[in-house]
Amino acid sequence: MVVRPTLVIGIGHLDRGDDAVGRVVADRLRRQEIGGVEVIETDGDAAKLLDLMDGRDDVIIVDAGLSGAEPGAVHRLDATAGPLPLPMFATSSHAIGLSESIELARALGTLPRRCLVIAIEAQRFDLGAGLSPAVAAVVDIVVRDLLAELASQPA
Repeated sequence: MVVRPTLVIGIGHLDRGDDAVGRVVADRLRRQEIGGVEVIETDGDAAKLLDLMDGRDDVIIVDAGLSGAEPGAVHRLDATAGPLPLPMFATSSHAIGLSESIELARALGTLPRRCLVIAIEAQRFDLGAGLSPAVAAVVDIVVRDLLAELASQPA
């Protein structure tokens, strides 16, 4: 059996304000060239997500979310423990939201053994806008925390 590396998936659209945060985090992680970790950016298309997760044991997904918390709040959600809060990802700019994609993977039996979702509370999704100041302020913190977590995993 081939052991596949931990997969970090950064989700979002670079031209939709805070929706880009998952991809921004993924881009910064990729530049670190972490051994035993593969980093991919995607727009959140459900079919792509299912394909990316299939056959993986360890996946970390970074995406923007809306829960009513302060913009820039960071939520760590264990997708293997049960359904993600649908309202947090209901305003996704993706055709099918992350919650539905995770549940489809669960139903198909392809949900990774470990599937961690890092949801960064968004403020705006305006076309052509950059990250809001509150969201931009936590990108380095999320990257630092993920680097520390990934470095502590057995190779």
